Amino acid sequence: MGFPDGELDLATLGQRIRHTRKSKGMTLGELATTVDRAPSLLSQIENGKREPRLTLIQSLASALGVDVAHLIKPEAPSHRAALEIALARAQESPLYATLGLPHVGLTSKLPTDALEALVGLHSELERRATEQAATPEEARRANAELRQQMRDRNNYFTELERTAASLSEAIGHSSGPLTERGINDLTSHLGFTLHRAADLPRATRSITDLRNRRIYLPMPSHTSHDPRTIVLQTLAHFALGHQEPANYADFLRQRVEVNYVAAALLMPEVAAVDFLQRAKAAKTLAIEDLRDVFAVSYEMAAHRFTNLATHHLDIPVHFMRVGEDGIIYKAYENDDVTFPADVTGAIEGQMVCRYWAARAVFHAADRYASHYQYTDMGRGTYWCTTHVERTTAGDFAIDVGVPYAHAKWFQGRETTNRATSACPDPSCCHRPPVNLAERWSEYAWPSARTHSHLLAALPPGTFPGVDDTDVYTFLDRHSPSLSE
Repeated sequence: MGFPDGELDLATLGQRIRHTRKSKGMTLGELATTVDRAPSLLSQIENGKREPRLTLIQSLASALGVDVAHLIKPEAPSHRAALEIALARAQESPLYATLGLPHVGLTSKLPTDALEALVGLHSELERRATEQAATPEEARRANAELRQQMRDRNNYFTELERTAASLSEAIGHSSGPLTERGINDLTSHLGFTLHRAADLPRATRSITDLRNRRIYLPMPSHTSHDPRTIVLQTLAHFALGHQEPANYADFLRQRVEVNYVAAALLMPEVAAVDFLQRAKAAKTLAIEDLRDVFAVSYEMAAHRFTNLATHHLDIPVHFMRVGEDGIIYKAYENDDVTFPADVTGAIEGQMVCRYWAARAVFHAADRYASHYQYTDMGRGTYWCTTHVERTTAGDFAIDVGVPYAHAKWFQGRETTNRATSACPDPSCCHRPPVNLAERWSEYAWPSARTHSHLLAALPPGTFPGVDDTDVYTFLDRHSPSLSE
């Protein structure tokens, strides 16, 4: 079969063979005679239709007076060759097939500028199609890339801290819980008014009427979210100057930024860092205490801790939000913990090891009590503090962990809970015990509850899942300028 070092790009290989042959002044027939092969076989290879054996590649290289490495380079031999490869691939795609158009022949008579135009049109067609419906794979890739950016910066973003600090200064909020009066002052500072509505479309958490500078929020009983968070996230969009997202990656980036600013407004950097540094000095760090001092949810406090822990406290950290089924919904790390991941690098949607604290907490005698645990892993030992939050969607474990050397700064470090994890080795927890497997493997037939959202394309539109007609109809009903 083919080349041993991995997949060979047949189209590029064929182009490089043809380009080298012509540069040597050899005809296809002459080259075929030299390597003792049929011209029709070489024609198929040059057109990327057939994969040559390694021995034939070596013979071709020898006949052409070049190294094998020259023929198998991943780069096209010329700008035109790259265009021809791109057009050939585009015309073979399912997207092009849906257009019902004929294929353009790739002959030497086709002008290079025409090739450039055709390739550019195909590229734009693919971009627009991707923008219309992001697949779960695209969403996972975008999420993985964004998480890497967060890791590179230790999840601390100076520009977002400055924005939050400026807004906090404008309303005179420096420490302690952000009150309803402070929320109203901030809303007024940015030129908006707040309005409650019982008929918000189900797919929205808030709707902003930019014509009348009104922000519509759900009734308090209609949401499990902290109403302050919803307002602050909405206001953050405008404070950061966000425009309509260009694609899913942009949409996701904006969501992360507004979540960050909202947390920084609820827990201002100076006050939060002062509190955390004093707690570290006393070796009494606790997410619960950060939560209580600023009157936020445990998950919000855990998120904020990841913003500040490495930059201000020199503590590497990881964070997870895990469902009762063991599925990871959110994750972040800069402490080299080995999260499960798919081939795209995505962590969300993967199942965490059953021995990790984020899953073990669900089997504790009191799952709602603070759970502390040391876990021995392949890369070392990690200490975790885990708290289960109840939501309308079920119970979720919020887990914050640090390498063993940093456990000394935290409350709960004296725990005797200890576990060992060998994941991702399948023998750790992904294979059932032998006795159970022998007893039931041939007699069990579970009907799986499919996470259908993982299989379908994300809803199209500028804001995924939001129906523009529902939004515009809502605004028509509530707009004061239309009711006058």
